[in-house]
Amino acid sequence: MKPTIYDVAKKANVSISTVSKVLNDTGSISDKTKKKIWDVIDELRYQPSLVLSAKKALKTIGVLIPDISNPFMAEITRAIEDSGRKHGFSVIICSTDNDSTKEEEYISMLKQKYVDGIIVATGLRGSQAIRELIESDMPVAMLSRDVPYLPVHTVVVDDFQGGYDAAVHLTNLGHKKVAMIAEDINIPSIKKRVDGFKEGIQISGIAIDDLPILYSSLNLNECRKVCLELLKDTEKRPTAIFVSTEMLAFGVLQAARLLNLQVPTQLSLIGFDNSMLAKLSDPALTTIAQPIEEMGAKVIDLLVDEITNQNQDGRKKVTQRITLSPYLITRDSTSPYVKP
Repeated sequence: MKPTIYDVAKKANVSISTVSKVLNDTGSISDKTKKKIWDVIDELRYQPSLVLSAKKALKTIGVLIPDISNPFMAEITRAIEDSGRKHGFSVIICSTDNDSTKEEEYISMLKQKYVDGIIVATGLRGSQAIRELIESDMPVAMLSRDVPYLPVHTVVVDDFQGGYDAAVHLTNLGHKKVAMIAEDINIPSIKKRVDGFKEGIQISGIAIDDLPILYSSLNLNECRKVCLELLKDTEKRPTAIFVSTEMLAFGVLQAARLLNLQVPTQLSLIGFDNSMLAKLSDPALTTIAQPIEEMGAKVIDLLVDEITNQNQDGRKKVTQRITLSPYLITRDSTSPYVKP
């Protein structure tokens, strides 16, 4: 098997970016490091590919996402791709299926292909591989994932505010028996939505002890089962439910139909994302919208700026954290509480 630039970087104990800079005679690399890399190149008999030599002409960005079948992730990826094209960059999309092994494999692949930068929108299951990626010379930006301890550009939505706004909307409609169904609490964005919802409920004068919060994967059958369990007790049954992401809403709608509960007259439902699912559901879903187009544009702007300026001598890298505001879109799945 022919040696790759990844093999050279590994044996020389440097980043792929450093090897590339030596090959292309760019950046500020010490003579000692240059000699070490050229020695390894000679030892491995590595031959730089034409693709690597044409790196600047290719202008490519890799995007790691958790699940391309999730409509929200598909839409945010489209926004990234559209914004990238405006800057003259192509986009390689890598769907990890929330699998840490796939994360590592994709990161390795993107390094070997030598993309100009990488956008990470996964759940950081392979945190060590991603940490090493961020600590390398590769330009990296995080999207919808807030990792304060890593020095990296980040674009997020104020998830706490979104959860808070959902609670205020439901309580302003007169609902006092409310509940929430969420994904994995270990996902920072989901935890903030839960915390924001709790805060909004407390401000409205409802005791937190009376707030059921249940957890479900995005599997439709599991969410339906969780919701049926929540709704089976007619005395304690909530009159309104907030789901942390819109894929969970369909499990709630199925459970409501099985119990002959009308949405929204008997059960109000509010989601989070404002993907195409919100518009296609029946009834159309009231939701906390994420500014998808703006998110895609901002993360591309940050990454392209770093790619463009990374070789400027003496320029100190300054990472930015951009927090965008979500907003409520009222549709047909919520209505004022009416006493039975």
